[in-house]
Amino acid sequence: MLKHIISTLKQAAPATDAVQAHCDGPCGVYDPSAARITAEAVLSMTKKILDLQSDGDAVKYQNTLSRYIAIKEEQAQKTKEELLILWTDYFKPVHLEQFPDLHDTFWKATKLCSACKVEVSKEHAEELMAAVQKIHTMFWSSKGKDVAWVTAS
Repeated sequence: MLKHIISTLKQAAPATDAVQAHCDGPCGVYDPSAARITAEAVLSMTKKILDLQSDGDAVKYQNTLSRYIAIKEEQAQKTKEELLILWTDYFKPVHLEQFPDLHDTFWKATKLCSACKVEVSKEHAEELMAAVQKIHTMFWSSKGKDVAWVTAS
């Protein structure tokens, strides 16, 4: 019975042969803001780690330090994932004409994500924010929009 219903539906509304999607699913929802938020968290945690002072309570200090490090590394990984989604799913060969440095920009940005996980470097965290800002500008420019770069902090 169910097979008959499915067969009837397939005959009544056959799938088209020319289905196109720019990603694994044709959602069309991309936005670099998630990468901005996570990169900003990396910068914030890096600053907190560098500013952290021990008040003599080693356990409290180690606990806080380890929490900041865990958050920094998690957010750096999330930033990398968000950037890779934009790079591999949203941007297409046609965008290379508009942005000849697209691949280099993304490659360097993802390398900065790794550096921010491995190190405690305010310089690298700030470079990551600058790279994400550049990607933000490229993304919105590719859509013909001028969307302001706004940070939470």
